[in-house]
Amino acid sequence: MSSFKGSDTYVVDAKGRASIPSKMRKNLEPQARRTFVVTRGIEKCLYAYPLDEWQRMEMSIRLLSSANEKDRFFARTLMQWSEEVQLDSQFRLLIPKTLLDFAEISKEVFFIGVIDHIELWKPAHFKKYIESRKESYEKVVEHVMGQKK
Repeated sequence: MSSFKGSDTYVVDAKGRASIPSKMRKNLEPQARRTFVVTRGIEKCLYAYPLDEWQRMEMSIRLLSSANEKDRFFARTLMQWSEEVQLDSQFRLLIPKTLLDFAEISKEVFFIGVIDHIELWKPAHFKKYIESRKESYEKVVEHVMGQKK
């Protein structure tokens, strides 16, 4: 099971490649076979799932009901944006142009490890996201962690 944490900013080259931060790639499981599935995120970012974690995601999608309109919409949208990519010998991820355009990533990408996947953000978009939060981190922690008994 791959597990990611931390953050870093890297350059995106002219071909749309960016190196996966070393502190994240060291946690990439061999079962992932240096393969990621990159897809649209919930906010204006991208999600990169290593193959082992993507296979878990696909299993949960298979459990959705094709009779439910929201389930169909979610599955179609997620799969429409999903691209399987191999890390090259320098551990660079080739980010598909359609996904770069969606997230408005051009020269730099901000990587965030979020346990089972890596989020890729345009640095300015992530900064704006953080600044737009109406509640402090402390209040959110109190709400989220306070629910656990």
